[in-house]
Amino acid sequence: MRRSRSLLGLAIAVLVLSGHVGNPNVVLDGNAGPYPVRVVVRPPEVIPGQAEISVRALDEGVTGVTVRPVRWDLGVEGAPRPDAAAPVEGEPRLWSASLWLMEFGSYSVHLAVTGARGEWTLIVPVPAVALRVTSMPRSLAIPLIGLGLFLAVGLLSIVGAAVREAVLPPGEEPDRRRRRSAWIARAVALPLIVLALFGGSKWWGAEDAAYGRKLYRPPAVTSTFAADGAGRLLTMNVEGWSGRSGYLTSPLLPDHGKLMHLFLVRQPGLDAFAHLHPSRVDSATFAVRLPDHLPPGEYRLYGDILHESGFAETLTDTVRIPAATGTRSAADADDSWLVGRPAPGSAHLPDASSIVRLDAEEPLRANVPTTLRFRVFDPAGTPAELEPYMGMLAHAAVTREDGSVFVHLHPGGTVSAAAQARFDQIARGDTVRDASGSLVSAAGHPPGHGGSPGSAGMLALPYEFPRAGRYVIWVQVKRENRVLTGSFDVRVTD
Repeated sequence: MRRSRSLLGLAIAVLVLSGHVGNPNVVLDGNAGPYPVRVVVRPPEVIPGQAEISVRALDEGVTGVTVRPVRWDLGVEGAPRPDAAAPVEGEPRLWSASLWLMEFGSYSVHLAVTGARGEWTLIVPVPAVALRVTSMPRSLAIPLIGLGLFLAVGLLSIVGAAVREAVLPPGEEPDRRRRRSAWIARAVALPLIVLALFGGSKWWGAEDAAYGRKLYRPPAVTSTFAADGAGRLLTMNVEGWSGRSGYLTSPLLPDHGKLMHLFLVRQPGLDAFAHLHPSRVDSATFAVRLPDHLPPGEYRLYGDILHESGFAETLTDTVRIPAATGTRSAADADDSWLVGRPAPGSAHLPDASSIVRLDAEEPLRANVPTTLRFRVFDPAGTPAELEPYMGMLAHAAVTREDGSVFVHLHPGGTVSAAAQARFDQIARGDTVRDASGSLVSAAGHPPGHGGSPGSAGMLALPYEFPRAGRYVIWVQVKRENRVLTGSFDVRVTD
């Protein structure tokens, strides 16, 4: 048994939004009724702040777009009126909008798309959390200090003038007594002004500290191992869930039928990967049996969870996995793993089929929306028919080489389908719970969840890489009741 170490480097670099690490932007390919669209939301780093939203119509017929922020605990009735998105000049079928998110919490953006076939809505989950406290630039601080001193001196002048001249008849000059009284009044006012400035400074410091306490911090995770006759047991204890805001303390909601999706990535070579599904032991503890096929070594741990508020977050840690002692297979039928170095353009799968990256020759650039395209071929070299894997045609995990970026990706984008379904329930006012008090989540995926392939074996994964560098993408599909995983090495430039 060995206590794990904290995830080195991620303690500083963690930006956990939409259940992702280092990846704040939200990308969704979906359908607003008959209109297919791609939505990119760039949430603000401070709250209140403006989210930048771009909407690209993927088909003809769209004439207008509006956006509306809806908080999870207020619903549509408590939301402001929609804002109209503006067409982008020189970019047909592209609209842009800036949307104010005023309070901390779990939001959804209601996207109303209008065209010849009527008005339809698409719901996009968006977190509104502060990730940092911005510093005031010197170019602004120096003029503000000068203005403050000018106002303080001006206030002293006003006090002196009021005592010296306020009650004099027009045209009469103040005598020596009045001028002396004016200086006495200034002397009395000066410490009061200094005290007011000091009080303002203390108030500013208190507000700054209160805001700092609201900064989003992912819960700490302590991971331990125990080996017995049943194999290697990984136990994760989640700390720091007490004292959080309501949207962070609401009960957990299954996503693709699982309370947690756990990803393990061996470092530094990124040559071993596992996608597992721990069970919940108690309110703060998860446990999972590791397949013995997973080799020993140091792994980064990413655990995706979803709250009933629609807020998704990722738990992070590093673990040193000991060597296996048996031949235990997966604990869950949907568990999967891969051992082997990633390939640049084609991955050979255990059943002799393959996954080919169709856009391997195209450059990838940071902060530019793109579509990662793959095709699955069966052993005969013909396009393969895919089965749903936990309700999706594919799952993918994307990580940067240094671990500062991680995202659980689907053909619909970076949005959690369960979070989208939850906000669809909130919009309908559906709060039905079962006998245990747990929310009855919507079955399947909400209207507008994209990701269907255009032809057999085709996969399209919309994404936006947040930083340049080397990345590895693990693509997971299901054929003949077997989960298959291929890994790809990609480079992203600025």
